Amino acid sequence: MASLKEMRNRIGSVKATQKITKAMQMVAAAKLKRAQDQAENARPYATKMASVIANLAAGVSGSDAPKLLAGTGGDQRHLVVVASADKGLAGGFSTNIIRAARERIRSLIASGKDVRIVAVGKKSRDQLTRMFGDKVVRTFELSEHKVLGLAAAQPVAQFIADAFENGEADVVTLFYSRFQSVISQVPTAKQLIPAVVEGDAAPIDLNGAVYEYEPSEEEILETLLPRNLTTQILAALYENQAGFFGSQMAAMDNATRNAGDLINALTLQYNRKRQAQITTELIEIIAGAEAL
Repeated sequence: MASLKEMRNRIGSVKATQKITKAMQMVAAAKLKRAQDQAENARPYATKMASVIANLAAGVSGSDAPKLLAGTGGDQRHLVVVASADKGLAGGFSTNIIRAARERIRSLIASGKDVRIVAVGKKSRDQLTRMFGDKVVRTFELSEHKVLGLAAAQPVAQFIADAFENGEADVVTLFYSRFQSVISQVPTAKQLIPAVVEGDAAPIDLNGAVYEYEPSEEEILETLLPRNLTTQILAALYENQAGFFGSQMAAMDNATRNAGDLINALTLQYNRKRQAQITTELIEIIAGAEAL
């Protein structure tokens, strides 16, 4: 049985932890608003970009189509890009993304495909390296960037484009977490190469008009598709950032409440033990007085 001093120390330790989790909850809540605004503001731009590409792609076919749009015609070599957080203490946020990617990777390997992995974020780097070893060919750390922006997305997009151009990948798929609310982040897989049009990104309605492009649709797409690659990655990183802070805020809120429950239980246990000790001492004093 723990002594009263040990119990007081434990209660003090839990209270100190509760202060930390409460502070982390408040910091995450403060950062969440900005991150959520960035994620929501990036969505219309990414969707409009997909709409423009859909409109241009409608006039391109066969051998004229850019490689980023048409692909290589094969699907033997897969490059899987897994974007997670750099930090923890956010519940199962990164684990859920990595689990979805892991299932896809194992399915591809079981089908005899050649799989290579790009890890964006320390959590995906650590877990995927442990699970798949040398299949992880490149890692990127987001903590190198004070502010998440194009500087974080461009190196990833450039590596993907180079791998595709060098014949090292036929299909490129990005895994990230789509932010829905503070308590809901959905692990999502998005195919980046060959480029696909989102279901809600319909071609632009020209009302029957015929447009002639200068330069041609093919030349415009050759310029636009690499930019779209960077845009889609940046939008995914913004979604991840908002999801991380939302998940961290919820996790720290749960931790703070759990610490409060533990403090109450320990305090009750401490008071009972102290009361029992005082009662025992009183009985001993009374018994000694009566003996005299």
